[in-house]
Amino acid sequence: MATNDGTRLNKYLASCAVGSRRACDELIQAGRVEVNGTPCINMGTRISPGDHVRVDGKRVAPREVLIVAFHKPRGFVCTREDELGRDTIYTLLPASLHALHHVGRLDRDSEGLLILTNDGDLSQQLMHPSKSVEKEYLVTSNQAFENSHLDQFLEGVFTTEGKLKAKSIERLSARRIKIVLDHGAKRQIRVMFESLGYQVTKLLRVRIGELWLGDLEPGTWAALNPLEVQMLLGNSKPIKKRSAPADSARKKRADS
Repeated sequence: MATNDGTRLNKYLASCAVGSRRACDELIQAGRVEVNGTPCINMGTRISPGDHVRVDGKRVAPREVLIVAFHKPRGFVCTREDELGRDTIYTLLPASLHALHHVGRLDRDSEGLLILTNDGDLSQQLMHPSKSVEKEYLVTSNQAFENSHLDQFLEGVFTTEGKLKAKSIERLSARRIKIVLDHGAKRQIRVMFESLGYQVTKLLRVRIGELWLGDLEPGTWAALNPLEVQMLLGNSKPIKKRSAPADSARKKRADS
């Protein structure tokens, strides 16, 4: 039976990959959770071994936490099913990873580092604005950048989405820059560029937190170890190159 010594209900649900703790709180408040056959709206309920928990009538149980880095290729959308019939990242991934959800997204024409996981708490930490997790991109434009426009990216660009700005920016060549964001609006980089008359011809995300894309090739994925998970949150020293592990299970073709 549920006691005061077990795991708090929202944390238990998050460990079952139901969603983040906040999302699980909403499920509880909506009366969609049952504990031992009884609807439960008590946020303080704790779950002990032997308890039976259901969400919308379906039994749930804690899953092994899996956190994966995936090099998303260009031409795929970040969704399980696309109403327009476009190719999705899940058509590239093996069935064993289809239960994972993507943390944030890269649009169809963008590529690079994408995190997939069944850890709702980690997703919340990476996405919450208060955490200010950095994301670094290499961006190529259809024309050379004006220096004044690079400064404007830092000061803020007024767009239909509001005022958007970069945390840092560095020119790599006439048409290529490195840009770091710590708060992300939908398609932020493309929207900022378009507002100043540029078009993005290539956008590659190379870093999240202190975790780098490194040598992970397009269409490949790797399960992250505890140190790499901490790097995602910016809590460890960065490692730019992630060498191919000796264990082949650590790095795989997405379609294997």
